[in-house]
Amino acid sequence: MGMTRTPLIAGNWKMNLDHLQAVALVQKLHWSLKDAQHDFESVDVTVFPPFTDLRSVQTLIDADKIPFALGAQDISTHEQGAYTGEIAGEFLAKLDCRQVIIGHSERREYHGETDEVVAAKVAAALKNGIVPVICVGETSEDLEKHGASAVPVAQLEKALEGVAAGAEIVVAYEPVWAIGSGQAATPEQAQEVCEKLREVVAAKLGDDAGQSTRVLYGGSVKSGNIASFMREPDIDGALVGGGSIKVDEFSSIIRFQKHVGV
Repeated sequence: MGMTRTPLIAGNWKMNLDHLQAVALVQKLHWSLKDAQHDFESVDVTVFPPFTDLRSVQTLIDADKIPFALGAQDISTHEQGAYTGEIAGEFLAKLDCRQVIIGHSERREYHGETDEVVAAKVAAALKNGIVPVICVGETSEDLEKHGASAVPVAQLEKALEGVAAGAEIVVAYEPVWAIGSGQAATPEQAQEVCEKLREVVAAKLGDDAGQSTRVLYGGSVKSGNIASFMREPDIDGALVGGGSIKVDEFSSIIRFQKHVGV
């Protein structure tokens, strides 16, 4: 792990939990970490609830001074206006959303988000002072056809086209073939791709950005395998799906440094 990079554990709740369940989960997670005497400074934690939960979670985080950052799962390419059902970056910024997931494989697959849409969303996030968590990854067909890392590298290059040097971003590598399969990539496979993604950041945004940008692994991350990923030099954290809505499991993932002596 680079000295300058604080690990980031990001919990993507996907379409789970209403606002009452959201409040209960965040409270329980905070209590669980406090009970375990977790060092909150050692790892950054961001939760990404559905839009309908954001205000409730924001209010709770503020009131109880809970040291988690709040993130959103998507952002509109547009400013406010006649875009029914869309959520502007300005609205997210007002709710103190620090980060936003962009280009998740589910958005690319089910909503036809292209690399151009992803780039426009990255620009919208940065314009509003929100850190984009840019998701890239390949399907098993991509892997077979183009080889390891070719597709995620191309996706990231496109996503960063309009981004200024010095902008803060996070990159998340999700091998689509590993998501929800229970079959994670090996730490070596993930490291190989994350290293290439870091090279893209350095080439596009400068060496400093290459050093400071956090690259996450996402795809069947569990408390039992998180440590093996975090040992790799270019993996700075995880984008956790299903495991992030189970208090004990997510708490254990956040505390990876304790239970493995990384």
